[in-house]
Amino acid sequence: MAKKKATKKPAAKKSGKEVLVVASKVKAFVRSKGMMSSSDSIAALNDKVYCLLEKAICRTQANRRSTVKPQDL
Repeated sequence: MAKKKATKKPAAKKSGKEVLVVASKVKAFVRSKGMMSSSDSIAALNDKVYCLLEKAICRTQANRRSTVKPQDL
């Protein structure tokens, strides 16, 4: 008999947002600094990225552009 694989739901799906950060890369970076990351840290970081992008988009629109540039971040 074939074993069924357990599927994990991404933490950010609870908020209805797509995950924009690569969890394995974030966790590897945190580990490289000798620290550990909680299970909620990826979702919190994802929320911060969404907030940062929303602000950058507002700034871009205020400057009558359609391209988000580094200075908007």
